[in-house]
Amino acid sequence: MLGSWGPRLPSLGVVFLLPLLPLLLPAAPESPKVPYKPIIIVHGLFDSSATFRHLLQYINETHPGTLVTVLDLFDGGESLRPLWEQVQGFREAVAPIMEQSPHGVHLLCYSQGGLICRALLSVMDEHNVDTFISLSSPQMGQYGDTDYLKWLFPTSMRSNLYRICYSPWGQEFSICNYWHDPHHSDLYLNASSFLALINGERDHPNATVWRKNFLRVKRVVLIGGPDDGVITPWQSSFFGFYDANETVLEMEEQQVYLRDSFGLKTLFARGAIVRCPTPGIPHTAWHSNLSLYEACIEPWLS
Repeated sequence: MLGSWGPRLPSLGVVFLLPLLPLLLPAAPESPKVPYKPIIIVHGLFDSSATFRHLLQYINETHPGTLVTVLDLFDGGESLRPLWEQVQGFREAVAPIMEQSPHGVHLLCYSQGGLICRALLSVMDEHNVDTFISLSSPQMGQYGDTDYLKWLFPTSMRSNLYRICYSPWGQEFSICNYWHDPHHSDLYLNASSFLALINGERDHPNATVWRKNFLRVKRVVLIGGPDDGVITPWQSSFFGFYDANETVLEMEEQQVYLRDSFGLKTLFARGAIVRCPTPGIPHTAWHSNLSLYEACIEPWLS
């Protein structure tokens, strides 16, 4: 009877069952996986959705199942239409995608398309853009002779193109909407119907609302490089631009940044601006270069 006063030992059967308990108990439910955010791609000047076949392949390989929409609007020559007209068309196309994406969307916008997307961020009151990727886009404007300009205005050089672009007729062309002549700043500020407005360089009644809307974005990724060959100066892809002596002033030296006219300085202070300068890539290869995708685009597509 002494055993009745000591500790009761488990029966032999229970001892053998202990290692099997994890298998016998119901498994804890797995937390539901949040799907990758949808990606909306906006093309550049003279482009179309076919331009992005390599990019679509890369996204499918690294983020399978992602809903990717390459907006097939204002293709080819239609991309010369005034930018505000294009903004309205793209706005009508992206709004339903955003409404169906409660976790938000990413905007990946190439060249001229980067300006269209920045305007969308400004004019859409309830946009839910998580990351805006600006892929070699002239965010502070363009001032350089390119094949595009020579084809469109064969008798004009950059030094006198302001005579066309800063006229009512010239502003009917998308290129002129972001033509930024550093030698004629007053004309630019008065005549630019697009860039000067989204930059907050000219007063307008929507400036406060547009700034508030722009600041809804969680992150801005700026991509470009010195061998682009089209964006001039190439630092425009990072909100840098020429002064009157054609010396490039970086983003932090620009008045739009110092005045925080549309929210750029606020975003920077928030740590929400990522810069990814990359040499060795010409303008038409940004969306097909795998190394660039892996380093500068893929990390932000969660």
